[in-house]
Amino acid sequence: MHLLIAAAGSGTRMGANCNKLLLKVAGKPVLAWTFEAVKAAKSIEWIGIVAQPCDKEAIIPLIEEHSMNVHWIDGGRTRQESVQLGLAALPLEAEYVLIHDGARCLVESDLFDSCSKLVQQGVSVIAATPVSDTIKKVSKDGFIANTPERSDLWAAQTPQAFSVQELKKGHQTALLNGWSVTDDASLFEKLGWPVKVLESSPSNIKVTTPFDLVIADALIKSRGKD
Repeated sequence: MHLLIAAAGSGTRMGANCNKLLLKVAGKPVLAWTFEAVKAAKSIEWIGIVAQPCDKEAIIPLIEEHSMNVHWIDGGRTRQESVQLGLAALPLEAEYVLIHDGARCLVESDLFDSCSKLVQQGVSVIAATPVSDTIKKVSKDGFIANTPERSDLWAAQTPQAFSVQELKKGHQTALLNGWSVTDDASLFEKLGWPVKVLESSPSNIKVTTPFDLVIADALIKSRGKD
């Protein structure tokens, strides 16, 4: 199975002056914890990391520390553009691909394997967790417009797994139509292609804010990995 790790973000929402994946949690950079989970997955045979050239000097030592054969891919201005660049860098023989956000450092390794198994059976799939909060849709002037049925709502996570050919087609269509999406499953939705939800742990958070760092630190320590 081929894996692309999206790691080309910045620390804007974190209030940091560097890539948030280089910030430390439980004594190690966020990305180091992601690498540990990836390395423990049984199904992954090829890894590409899509990141900014300015972060290469800091990320390469983390790759070497984990003794991983990782292919470096220069990222783009947006996540969507970075995934497009990652897809273009895949080996010609790649049939299926996992996309994972480097900031989801608490991902469990067997989640990669579960997604790999499903996509190889012809099922596009994303990891997600049921929403526990009551969600309100709010108008532009700040008033509640409606309340969607909570039982129908899931919070999308990664990894997400797709046919390489179909995902490339999705991104090509997005370029032609000017679509802007925040995850790859949204392209399939727009094209009317089915995507299955695989329930995962709510601990599979995306480290985005300083509060997330605190939560991630506590969860890692509770697993006895610090």
